[in-house]
Amino acid sequence: MRVGDFRLLWAARTVSVFGTWLLVVAVPAHVFHLTGSVMAAGAALAAEFLPLVVLGPVAGVVADRWDRRKVMVAADVLRAGAVGLLLLVRGPGDLWLVYVAVVVESTGTAVFRPAAQAHTPVVVGTGSALSGANALNSVTDGVARLVGAPLGGALMGVLGFPALVLADVGSYLVSAVLLVLMSKRATARSTRAVTRRFAREFAKEFAQGFAFLRADRTTSALLVVSTVFLAANASLSALLVPFGIVTLGGSTAIGLVMSGLGVGFLLGAPLTRFLVDRARTGPLLAGALVVTAAGFVLLFSSRTLTAAAPSAVLIGLSGSAALVVTQTAIQRVTPTDVLGRVSAVMFTGEAVATFVGALAGPALAELTSHRTAAYVACAVTVAAAVRAAGSTPAVHQPFAR
Repeated sequence: MRVGDFRLLWAARTVSVFGTWLLVVAVPAHVFHLTGSVMAAGAALAAEFLPLVVLGPVAGVVADRWDRRKVMVAADVLRAGAVGLLLLVRGPGDLWLVYVAVVVESTGTAVFRPAAQAHTPVVVGTGSALSGANALNSVTDGVARLVGAPLGGALMGVLGFPALVLADVGSYLVSAVLLVLMSKRATARSTRAVTRRFAREFAKEFAQGFAFLRADRTTSALLVVSTVFLAANASLSALLVPFGIVTLGGSTAIGLVMSGLGVGFLLGAPLTRFLVDRARTGPLLAGALVVTAAGFVLLFSSRTLTAAAPSAVLIGLSGSAALVVTQTAIQRVTPTDVLGRVSAVMFTGEAVATFVGALAGPALAELTSHRTAAYVACAVTVAAAVRAAGSTPAVHQPFAR
């Protein structure tokens, strides 16, 4: 936080993430209330990750070859406009607008995320400050889950869905203003030069990033583990809102479960900050995934909010550890000139996994039950943990800045 540009980047990310979490419960709950369909709610989550599947590789090249600050600002403006489309949804016949809004918003996110992740080590370096920055971002996610999700669930009943939409639009615009205030840094070629040569050089640029990913043992192993885990996690996320509405008592209860996840993120961030620079990556990641699977088993076995909330705290704690360990390891071993492309490939793998998981989980739940589908996803998470323990190289020493 002593670094001025990081303060602005962190503040921009914080306000936009908070705004997004207001809608995390509200959008699938709104779709579920409109249709009564678990598949329709799961499709809303799947639609969010479709652009990441298609645009991930392109976004990585953009993040490495354009001014990352300008890329993030443009992405925020696009996301604000997309979320505004949700104000036009009035009934079941307007459901298609939800999917359009989610897809366009996700297009902005597909560009924003690799740019932000690649810009963080440029701002703070690759030493211990980097793990601190990532841990602080994890705290931000925890606070957003803690406050944003239950607040969104409660406000939806009091103020209505449109008020939450307006709050999210405002958060993206505030984020864009904060990013404009950051210092200009030489992280990319000039926009004019890139625009002229982008089509000709895209294949070469992407191939260079993919070649590094394929050659580097750490990043390739993390890609496999992350993709498998995130497919299972998407299945569980798609099931959580319908499960909470049917079993736990409605959107307010789901908001409180999300709050429990936030408490876990807050508790896990300082612990992970301590461990990530001292423990081997493979065993640390494997342990976090096993605990996450156990937490989900307990959560979907719950029949009351009192039983579900502690399970959510456990999931948040271990989930934050898995995210920070993976992200920090990739940032430390990847040269900055290809980090955007490598990050984009990781995000593309995440998007493919999430898209598949968000459809597979609800489909299996309709054939069997919510709990059976959840237990299958937990078993897949344990398989990812075994892979992490057995094949992920050690990366724990903080590099010099």
